[in-house]
Amino acid sequence: MTVERGVTLTAQPAGATGQGDADEALSTRLRDLALVELDALVAGDADARAGELISAYADDVADALREARARIAVLRGQLAGPDPLNVVELAPRQRASDAAHAGAARVHDRLVAQADTARALARLADLSAALAPKLFEADRRRS
Repeated sequence: MTVERGVTLTAQPAGATGQGDADEALSTRLRDLALVELDALVAGDADARAGELISAYADDVADALREARARIAVLRGQLAGPDPLNVVELAPRQRASDAAHAGAARVHDRLVAQADTARALARLADLSAALAPKLFEADRRRS
């Protein structure tokens, strides 16, 4: 927690906001879609029905991957900006000053936020990597 100009700021982890819930919902959707086995999905269905199921699945996978791509782009943007560890370039007397205490808290909060963001990005990228081959397979089967 930092205090600046009389305002108390609290760093919130990614899950503390509504976006964390949205990330969890997207992660669950990607994970669930990756669990689908196309052979099991169409087992026992007529060829026309099987084609419809595969097409619907491929469309859902493509939509989920588009959503993941958009969220990953936002997360990459959140990681951009100045390096919070640039404080190591300051002179030791600057880091030891009375005002540096607030700076230390800001650096800590920014690094925690970056770590949370990086974990969210990595989770979505990993889940997307597991799902992308399913899209290729579904598209191959519906062609």
